[in-house]
Amino acid sequence: MGRDTIADIITSIRNADMDRKRVVRITSTNITENIVKILLREGFIENVRKHRENNKYFLVSTLRHRRNRRRRHRRNRRRPYRNLLNLKRISRPGLRIYSNYQRIPRILGGMGIVILSTSRGIMTDREARQEGIGGEILCYIW
Repeated sequence: MGRDTIADIITSIRNADMDRKRVVRITSTNITENIVKILLREGFIENVRKHRENNKYFLVSTLRHRRNRRRRHRRNRRRPYRNLLNLKRISRPGLRIYSNYQRIPRILGGMGIVILSTSRGIMTDREARQEGIGGEILCYIW
């Protein structure tokens, strides 16, 4: 775990998704709690619980996975795994990316979400456009 907590949670969720693991353990901070709440609300995560271990708090979240449908003649072959979650970190400590509400990008024509850090807290692109505020673009999820 490094100093960039947002990159750490994105990487741990991405790695768990690629390894087909259902449970991810994330260090709990205010930023990570807000991002995980957004992922839960948008349906990328099934559930989240807060766990305490040695006076440190962790968020234990259950990922949602696609089920591969297999045909009878392909029973023994393994199909390549398609990720359910695609996450990309945009603003980072070395290069901050800001946007006003009119220039917030749309991911996959509105199918994906952009998570922003605004003056009113961490929110999705739809909420920021509705409120008419911009902010720092943290990550894309599709």
